[in-house]
Amino acid sequence: MASKQQTVASFVETAPPGELSNVVADIKALAPSEAQALAPAYKKYNEEQYITVKLPDGNGTAILSPYNSLDNNRYFDTATETSFEVDHASQKTSNPQPHALETPHADLLRNLHKALTTTSSEHFPTSSHTITPTNTDPSTLTILLVATKFSPQNFWNARWRSTYTYNPSTTTLAGSVKVDVHYYEDGNVRMNTRKEFASREVSGGAEAVGREIAKLENKFQEDLNRGFGVLGEGCFKSLRRQLPVTRQRMEWEKFQGYRLGQDIGGGRAK
Repeated sequence: MASKQQTVASFVETAPPGELSNVVADIKALAPSEAQALAPAYKKYNEEQYITVKLPDGNGTAILSPYNSLDNNRYFDTATETSFEVDHASQKTSNPQPHALETPHADLLRNLHKALTTTSSEHFPTSSHTITPTNTDPSTLTILLVATKFSPQNFWNARWRSTYTYNPSTTTLAGSVKVDVHYYEDGNVRMNTRKEFASREVSGGAEAVGREIAKLENKFQEDLNRGFGVLGEGCFKSLRRQLPVTRQRMEWEKFQGYRLGQDIGGGRAK
């Protein structure tokens, strides 16, 4: 059985997009002692969710992930070639330092940054991306993209996360997309889905890689849209409460006071 501390930490680690502060506020109110020891949970959440932070000098943003993590809560950003320290609880950055690109594919990496900037701006209202040498194989590059849309006034929040590995030697690309959407008006509905993309050859350099990523993700989004249409007209529609024969909505709060024949049927009680 999980300890109370593990249970509390799991609430942080699985918090819906854009709602971590609300979850933490609840934890501090209900379990103040456990709330003091959540640093590992904050770190895991920030890295898994590809949280975007402002760089210490205010010149741009960077993604937090296991792929660009250094020791002692430091991360590096290849676009600005700097490293920085992060307070995972507040998501604030500090102590910037130069960080040279340690890859034989530095020029390709820079070109991929440009290509992804163009691609993501065409498909997402706001997004962030980074390209880093892959931890386990520095001869390959890891491409990360994250886009968020938070609308708490309409009771929904969402996050899109893409992870790709590109091998310049074989010109092959493989990856996955994760989509997490939470809708909570008069209920609590969450969609957390993932799509894997098998390895494929992509020749033509950085621009071709950007186009292939856009192609894969457009197809995935189209599949999602079709799936939602099927659900809306099928399963979800069958779950909706049907109108009575009078075609008038039932006022359920007054149900106890109805006289079946007269009030519902509109005629005289028998």
